[in-house]
Amino acid sequence: MDNGKQGKRHAARSGSINWPGTLLNGRPRQRKDVLFQLRTRSSHELWLVIVDASASTRRHQALSDAKGLLAQVFDDAYRQRARLALLTASGQAPKWQVQGLKASAGLRAWLDGLGAGGGTPLLAALGEAGRWLAARKKRFPAEQQRLLLVTDGRLKDWPGLPVLDCPGLLIDIERGPIRLGRARQMAAELQADYRHIDELVSG
Repeated sequence: MDNGKQGKRHAARSGSINWPGTLLNGRPRQRKDVLFQLRTRSSHELWLVIVDASASTRRHQALSDAKGLLAQVFDDAYRQRARLALLTASGQAPKWQVQGLKASAGLRAWLDGLGAGGGTPLLAALGEAGRWLAARKKRFPAEQQRLLLVTDGRLKDWPGLPVLDCPGLLIDIERGPIRLGRARQMAAELQADYRHIDELVSG
């Protein structure tokens, strides 16, 4: 009786961890807080990760902790055979690191070498990401796209932000005694969920 439902529940507790879904609920404190992927054949997933690596993210170990969180996300994408697009925002212009390739262990080496510096071309990165996602959606209409944006939100006034046509999560890495709090506003304009880095990493 009810073996089908029990089987699904068992699969959901024994598959690989769904880190994006888990993090949307805050840092897991118990095993029951961790969401698992069902081992079913579903549409391929694309995870677009935008990392703000401008000079301001050096403060209070913000980027360092974000790198630890990203390492978990990359590992999970690799296990799930999800495709990754990785865009960094620092210096004069955003730069693509990976565009729609299957996640690989080689990303850890890139992540280890990631440093902060220069300006914050985040608005340009969001515009570039929106155009790229729209073009890719036409090529792969069944692909499930997700956005993960890591930023401290320390930008000057912006005229408006694009609404990317996929579920999104913004992780705010702004720290320090004086916080501008712009990342939360940015998440609202992007229609993305919001979490602060301190909710997701151990103190």
